[in-house]
Amino acid sequence: MPFLSLLLNILWVVTGGIWMAAGWLFAAILMVITIVGIPWARSAFTIAWYTLLPFGQTAVRRDEFRGREDIGTGLLGTLGNILWFVLAGWWLALGHLVAAVGLAITIIGLPFAWAHLKLALLALWPVGTEIVTVDEAESRRRLLGRGAY
Repeated sequence: MPFLSLLLNILWVVTGGIWMAAGWLFAAILMVITIVGIPWARSAFTIAWYTLLPFGQTAVRRDEFRGREDIGTGLLGTLGNILWFVLAGWWLALGHLVAAVGLAITIIGLPFAWAHLKLALLALWPVGTEIVTVDEAESRRRLLGRGAY
């Protein structure tokens, strides 16, 4: 991990990022307990890790990144996102929005507020996305000759 990403991730954890990661972890555990939510649990665990250390990583659409559709990027993925929104997405997004507002009050908190806003959008519609390093996303973008994700 580059030094700047490491520094930003440390500051992120100290300024409250750990609490939203705990929220994602709690959502993942609830999904596992309900049995019905198991398909979303793995994604929630992955996004919990991303929420803990967001700098140096990014969320990309899986069909655009991989170059092919799969079960999570089609109609079933849309239905999964709707169920996710009802079960856990709205309150995770709300938590990220509250954190973003609190951090945006200070100038030094603006990059962290922006990260929370990106995570709030991810919380609303996570099925069909993949968490990759920024370097992987950039090299894949160049390989496919597309604009930024």
